[in-house]
Amino acid sequence: MEELPAAEADGAGPAGPVDQAGLAGPTDQVGPVGLADRTGQAGDLADTVIATRALTKRYRGGQLAVDGLDLTVPAGSVFGFLGPNGSGKTTTIRMLMGLIEPTAGTARVLGQPMPRAARAVLPHVGALIEGPALYGFLSGRDNLIRYDAADPTADPRTRRTRVATALDRVGLTAAGGKKAKAYSLGMKQRLGLAAALLQPRRLLVLDEPTNGLDPQGMREIRALIRELASDGTTVFLSSHLLDEIEQVCTHAAVMAQGRLITQGAVADLAAGTRGRLVVTTPDTGDAARVLKEQGAGDVVITDDRVTAEQPPDRDLADVNAALVTAGVRVRGFGVERASLEDAFVALTGEGFDVAG
Repeated sequence: MEELPAAEADGAGPAGPVDQAGLAGPTDQVGPVGLADRTGQAGDLADTVIATRALTKRYRGGQLAVDGLDLTVPAGSVFGFLGPNGSGKTTTIRMLMGLIEPTAGTARVLGQPMPRAARAVLPHVGALIEGPALYGFLSGRDNLIRYDAADPTADPRTRRTRVATALDRVGLTAAGGKKAKAYSLGMKQRLGLAAALLQPRRLLVLDEPTNGLDPQGMREIRALIRELASDGTTVFLSSHLLDEIEQVCTHAAVMAQGRLITQGAVADLAAGTRGRLVVTTPDTGDAARVLKEQGAGDVVITDDRVTAEQPPDRDLADVNAALVTAGVRVRGFGVERASLEDAFVALTGEGFDVAG
């Protein structure tokens, strides 16, 4: 392949040295992983694709980014790695991919220790971490061709067909000939995901994959993730959007300030939290007063609805009777299923950025 000049990646500056994943790009960005030499086979998936024990990363100056993480990602799952920006998600992913060394603890990916077994593991992993590192002077299609040509496991005879398929899967066929520097942030995210899909992968690691996408684009990427999972690929999805995790993931872990708060099946995480009591009535003021008298907390009035935390040690039938006795015209009374947001607030005692 003809030698290409140093490129500006997304206008961030000249391309840096080849990173540990085997991919040329800016030193502060990591492109799609999976280009290491095939010097061995990844271990048997068994029931776990990612497992960490006491995984810790402390940076120079004493900043503790990840603190004793014990994470278990089941094979075949769409696993949501959830937490606010700065909670340690990206640092964890970089350790899992062998891009940085942990300070302490262990990480195993596809049954192999990382970063020691990176050359055996990475050919089976596709990843999009901290946004794609792109060559702005190349078209989207040519960026993918370059990525694929750098992969020693890729068959050059099928390269253009696979590139075309990857562009189609992320909705970039029409924009494939446009230079990457003219791409919007959402288009760059799509192109990075396409690069991770150039070859079949046993594990797909995505760091904030819907960043910069409009609502329609977000729906399309979520549908693609479900499709990949149905084909047998385990998807590890990092996000700070609670609704994104709840819509697409089967399992999730919640991080806060570098520590793991909880992990498990998404349905179980929400089921462990009591849902909110909902009263529909035209007498919202009186209903709110009665609910407070009955011991309900966090009472909120919205239009003709009053929601509240369920009163502890009170039978809901008695609460309903108290409303009726007080003359409240109750048109609806029940408990809403707890959401992942409810679970997060219950676990951490703080709010969360659910909109972006």
